Amino acid sequence: MSPLKLLWALRAIVYKLRFKSVGWLSYMGPPLFLLGASKIVLRDKVRIYPGARMEAHGKGMITIEDNVSIGQNLHITSKNSNLIVGKNTTISGNVFITNIDHDYTEIDKHIMDQDYIVSETRIGENCFIGYGAGIQAGTILGKQCVVGANSVVRGTFPDYCVIAGIPAKIIKKFNQETKKWERP
Repeated sequence: MSPLKLLWALRAIVYKLRFKSVGWLSYMGPPLFLLGASKIVLRDKVRIYPGARMEAHGKGMITIEDNVSIGQNLHITSKNSNLIVGKNTTISGNVFITNIDHDYTEIDKHIMDQDYIVSETRIGENCFIGYGAGIQAGTILGKQCVVGANSVVRGTFPDYCVIAGIPAKIIKKFNQETKKWERP
């Protein structure tokens, strides 16, 4: 382990006092912005590179399962629900993940003064989230999904698919019979 990663591992030991839990061999690179750290769970071998911002508001929780690698500048927010990132997932840099939308139905009120709309958001096991993607409230990704760089994702997507675009849509699915990735 490099000296820098060793330093990050030592920081993780200190963070165990603030987080709900931090698993074995997890590390976080500075700087790290935390809000509601006592409601954030990092399982074993979670690697978070510098610049992460993690926010758990109200009764919200964030759970990052085993062996997840997160690139620089992640921003993840959760309110009144458990936002889950499945095991063995890779999240590239500059990714935003949330289970919160801002209500804007009251036109006489500033959007920031209106209620939040909370929708379940979950990333399945073995997923790959490309650079700059936005995973919006209400997104459910099945296992082994690939999200293209800079995609804006909202909705439910099945296991074994490639998702890309703005708005993101399925551009390939794995065919279990032919054992090939195919266009829908």
